[in-house]
Amino acid sequence: MFFAISAPSGTGKTTIVQRLLKEFPQIDRSVSCTTRVPRAGEVDHVDYHFIDEAKFRQMVDHREFFEWEEVHGALYGTPKAPLLERRRKGQDTILDIDTRGAINLKRDYPDSCLVFLMPPSLEELEKRLRQRQTEAESALKRRLENARREMAEHGPFDFVVVNDDIERAYQEVRGILLQRKKVK
Repeated sequence: MFFAISAPSGTGKTTIVQRLLKEFPQIDRSVSCTTRVPRAGEVDHVDYHFIDEAKFRQMVDHREFFEWEEVHGALYGTPKAPLLERRRKGQDTILDIDTRGAINLKRDYPDSCLVFLMPPSLEELEKRLRQRQTEAESALKRRLENARREMAEHGPFDFVVVNDDIERAYQEVRGILLQRKKVK
């Protein structure tokens, strides 16, 4: 089963995905490729495959991505081969992808489970992003614009979880995962 979690930046998606992977080590995580610079603490081939734009474009030309998008000024893509190999082996996989990628996943693999993690409000999301102190004002504004778009695109998702409390949101996403795994 493919289990996709999408959310605007600053909603807690990475925290929830990391906790799920720690609790359920038998579930694989899809590692995306990106052209952005690694953040402090990120590890190449663990958090992302950090590649340059030329390599990324070559992979696009060779149709090596299941899906790809430009997000916040950087390119992100989900490599196709590892996903198909996991599916062939019957392994469950968590994908941390944007809304458009998740919608494409559902189109191609209707048995996929899509979870949208929603911030309590745009105001709270802006507060969280500002507390990070990791980007310039222009980048922060772009993230908020993208958040508005993503929040408007959550209609096709199977579940919407509001993260007004990280522990409660984690337990809700965990419950969805367990429920879907039992059924499948």
